[in-house]
Amino acid sequence: MAGAVTAMENSLRPGFRTRGQPSAVAALDALLRGGVPHALLLVGPAGVGKATLADDLAAALLCRADDPAARPCRVCRACRALEHGNHPDLHRLEPVGAGGAIPIGGRDERGVRDLTADLALLPVEGGSRIAIVAAADRMTEDAQSAFLKTLEEPPAGAVLILCAADEERLLPTVRSRCVRIRLGPVPVREVERIVVEAGVADAPLAARVARLSGGRPGLALALAGAPEALRVRGEIARTLIDLGSATRADRLRGIRDLLLRAGELLRAMQPGTSKPSASGAPPTGSETEGESSSGPGTATRVPAAERRAAAIALVGVWQELVRDLLVTGAAVPEAVHDPDLLDDLEAMRQRLPPRAAARQLRRLETAGERLAGNVSPELVLDVLALEWIA
Repeated sequence: MAGAVTAMENSLRPGFRTRGQPSAVAALDALLRGGVPHALLLVGPAGVGKATLADDLAAALLCRADDPAARPCRVCRACRALEHGNHPDLHRLEPVGAGGAIPIGGRDERGVRDLTADLALLPVEGGSRIAIVAAADRMTEDAQSAFLKTLEEPPAGAVLILCAADEERLLPTVRSRCVRIRLGPVPVREVERIVVEAGVADAPLAARVARLSGGRPGLALALAGAPEALRVRGEIARTLIDLGSATRADRLRGIRDLLLRAGELLRAMQPGTSKPSASGAPPTGSETEGESSSGPGTATRVPAAERRAAAIALVGVWQELVRDLLVTGAAVPEAVHDPDLLDDLEAMRQRLPPRAAARQLRRLETAGERLAGNVSPELVLDVLALEWIA
């Protein structure tokens, strides 16, 4: 079935590289044939292919092939410039700084004002001007308000492509001015093929990371390229299982250690990310809050944004664990993210029956929403730990 899906996508737009998103590809193909609106919002979980689809659309709009139906051709001068990341009419904006936000800009860091200034210039190649805003839901409210005028009165020939994992964080006035295209999880077999064809894993490893990814090729590729991340992730899941039978005091101590481990998981998946020094001092210039203990007599001060990102990652692993528990109870073991945990999950079902597991999943979803706001990561995790199989 997945092979048929891929064939259909390729027949619609042979130059597209998006995989496992037939509905989204079909929607873009229809827009390219009938007229692309000035603003699109690509919505879907992190890692499902929003960035790839945005690049495909930009390539189709900037391609100079004679036949519009053959765009992107991937061989013309414009397509080659896109391949090398130096096309003068493609402008990008993405989160910056320790907070991982998109600011209003105009000062020392690139933001919305810089992007709108780029779009105000005449196109170098005489065609379209494309703006891709990665993680548009990370725009600050001021940045969104500043971007609204460009959405309402875009420069002639400009197409704005916004990517968002959580569209609810965008202002209603921003969402209402965009044509929305949704992307969902990619079938597991297709994710396997993507990983194998990328040359980063053999078939057994590709099958494992495809299941762990939950239909997100981007996550699968990151895990395949980071064996240490796979190991740490497994340890986090097993420790969560163990904490379910621990005392309340041990749960509180254990959750702080897991926060540090989740930070290690993120760093393992992002080579080159700065790490705290051996002395516990943060990287130069980093804003820090709080202190996380990693053992008796040791402490590591971690930048606030890194702690929040680690907490979000930890809650994500926790959610997958509880979902796997529910799936195991429904006798669908093939749908479990991590088959290595099947025996542990079977034993855990005695202590966390389906109804209680469903309540725990709702708590985790609420915790994720709070972490996306401004609630203390430690406070959120402490509450979860105290309620874990209580």
